[in-house]
Amino acid sequence: MKLLLLTNEYAPNIYGGAGVHVEYLTRELSKLLKVDVRCFGCQDESVDNIQIKGYDIPQGLLDFTPDKLKSPLSALSRCISFNTKQIDADIVHCHTWYSHFGGILSKLLYGTPLVITTHSLEPLRPWKREQLGRGYDFSSWVEKTALQMADAIIAVSNDTRKDILNNFKLDPDKITVIPNGIDIDEYRATTKKDVLDQYRIPKDQPYVLFVGRITHQKGITHLINAIKYLAPDIGVVICAGAPDTKKIAIDTKKRIEELKKNRTNVYWIDEMIPKRLLIQLYSNASVFCCPSIYEPFGIINLEAMACETPVVGSNIGGIKEIVIHNETGLLIPFDQEDKSPSEVLRPDQFAGDLASGINYLMSDENLRLKMAKAGRKRVENVYSWKVIAKKVFELYKKICKY
Repeated sequence: MKLLLLTNEYAPNIYGGAGVHVEYLTRELSKLLKVDVRCFGCQDESVDNIQIKGYDIPQGLLDFTPDKLKSPLSALSRCISFNTKQIDADIVHCHTWYSHFGGILSKLLYGTPLVITTHSLEPLRPWKREQLGRGYDFSSWVEKTALQMADAIIAVSNDTRKDILNNFKLDPDKITVIPNGIDIDEYRATTKKDVLDQYRIPKDQPYVLFVGRITHQKGITHLINAIKYLAPDIGVVICAGAPDTKKIAIDTKKRIEELKKNRTNVYWIDEMIPKRLLIQLYSNASVFCCPSIYEPFGIINLEAMACETPVVGSNIGGIKEIVIHNETGLLIPFDQEDKSPSEVLRPDQFAGDLASGINYLMSDENLRLKMAKAGRKRVENVYSWKVIAKKVFELYKKICKY
């Protein structure tokens, strides 16, 4: 069997959880079948059983394109390019809406059965209109069309499966839940501290860590709001880059600079750092915070737990399936509708609750150590990439009737 995998992100061009998913899933699947990867970029290489080809934008194509439409139209251009080379795969598997039009064309032009993994859903990310303008209508249409045409849909969590059915008229039998995974050998606790020296973080500073893109979805605003409620001796390390828009980048920078005027233990790493250093950040953190307001899965929580760091996260989406409340971390309700009408809520209720959870864990070292060990064990038992790749392969065989 041969697989055609279409993706926006592929090593070395990875900036989010979907890219991490694709990289490791591809590696494991290549032990079971041949994989033809077509992605955004300039890659052109063969590694073991994987053929990788990147596609860039033709020179001058978008010179006169409005800024907000450059992203969707560049995706469309690459998806067309994906199909200009003969496709002889038995199945095509698409990741993120950026690649979905490529899968649509592959099915129409070459008759290739189509599998879609839903890392997120456009109807649940309305803030993207700020980023894409009318391009958001295009991305939504592409996603809807691809899901309707798909022979199988993989949801990365049970909540994501529910979201798919709530937002699209699809056959429930087409949707299979297969979670993301993690390399448990690569992601493990380390005693190395090079990253602390590099970013001038004191080695004796207990800190809470945030890792993610600068986007509304990842809830970075809520963490920034929470900092004023944290105990003064708790450091905050914010590893955040790849902003969705210039506006959110400027706003985030301004707010962090304001915080640092009154609090010296806030450290902002405004770039996506190498994996080796990221593992050190996880390992040296006392607590990891994931304040996302929309998170179909949340692979960063697996990374933290694999490095034996307890998590304080939003009780939403895939996070609540990964983090076991009071066992591997704390889950903080994001939706405040269940509060009693008699309660007087702060405007930043969620931020205050996040801070309370972080303060609680920071004050109890024994509890943190217990949660750290439980988190590592859970990752080892449930989220190995080998197990997940086998489930995906079995789905391929079912569709192709192998």
